[in-house]
Amino acid sequence: MNIVQCTFCKKPFINAGGKTCPACIEQIDKDFIIVRDYIYEHKHSNIDEIAKETEVKKQIIMYLLKEGRLIIDSPDGEGGGILTCEMCKKSINTGRLCKECMGKVSSSMDKNIMTVKRPEAITTEQNLKASAKIGNK
Repeated sequence: MNIVQCTFCKKPFINAGGKTCPACIEQIDKDFIIVRDYIYEHKHSNIDEIAKETEVKKQIIMYLLKEGRLIIDSPDGEGGGILTCEMCKKSINTGRLCKECMGKVSSSMDKNIMTVKRPEAITTEQNLKASAKIGNK
């Protein structure tokens, strides 16, 4: 375990696998519920309106969008330029990649998994021969 600085509050904490301290995670979860409920009632709100009306920082809203926990819809259906795909820079409304790039990454991963060579299984006969050699010594 390492001591790291929290991405949000900048306080040091013992890292158990993330970059956010437990106190900030708890607050982000509360903020998520507030923002989610606001977006549900105000479907075409922009990030500035959401931040102002919910009193949740834009940084937290952006984090929730990038993590795929929220989707901000826009009249054009493309997210209104709030987020961009990290590969092709296309406008998206949630996550880090557009559907097309996500498909390419997934396809590429599938191909890599299929080409990984697995070591040949040791047969029972080979195990018996190896055991016999050990027993003879």
